[in-house]
Amino acid sequence: MHRVKVRIVEDALDANNTIARANRDDFDRAGVTVVNLMSAPGAGKTTLLERVLGPGLDGVRAGVLEGDVQGSLDADRLAQLHVPVVQLNTDGGFGGECHLDANMVRSALPALDLDALDLLVIENVGNLVCPAEFRVGEDARIMVSSVAEGDDKPLKYPLMFRACELVVVNKVDLLDHVDFELDRYLHHLDTVHPGVATIQVSARTGEGVEQVREWLAALPARVAAERDVGTADAATSAPSGAPV
Repeated sequence: MHRVKVRIVEDALDANNTIARANRDDFDRAGVTVVNLMSAPGAGKTTLLERVLGPGLDGVRAGVLEGDVQGSLDADRLAQLHVPVVQLNTDGGFGGECHLDANMVRSALPALDLDALDLLVIENVGNLVCPAEFRVGEDARIMVSSVAEGDDKPLKYPLMFRACELVVVNKVDLLDHVDFELDRYLHHLDTVHPGVATIQVSARTGEGVEQVREWLAALPARVAAERDVGTADAATSAPSGAPV
């Protein structure tokens, strides 16, 4: 039997990564730090952003690229905070794409004044699988995980939890009302991503939100410092007279 090896997935990810690097180059030129905010549907990403961005980020100029299959409900909510918001819908395909990829983000860049931003938050489409597979040119990834989803999610969707620098455990005000053991959840999380940073919050009541605000406000300076170290290391390792 003649067999043909199909590499569609690998080729798609390779093409996506190429465009993601182009996005990253544009972000770096503009001095913009980019966060990919991911979660399941209904975990509370938009409510958390309202809480975080409403009071401002200590002089950090923030904007949002809002990803949804259809509609602009979340973008409309965030626009009321008087922060720059661009809507990106994925419903052009059959049923709509369940994630943002690098090319979708690139298509939205002309609508963003990157020079007017220090931090861009890309609120991805709610999904626990596909968003983790597609880099879009971001500097950091945040995963919002609601206690209403159950404490087994790190074991069932490990890539999503491995792919992020920060896990925000949201809706902790519901802990007395849902079947969720926080210690068990944190144990599962440490199993799939040992040592990942976590912040426990209630976007509804405001508990823990200040910690998220501080984490985001400090991110541009941290990314810039890491970038400077990388540039210095590259210059040190380059042969004499070679371009860096």
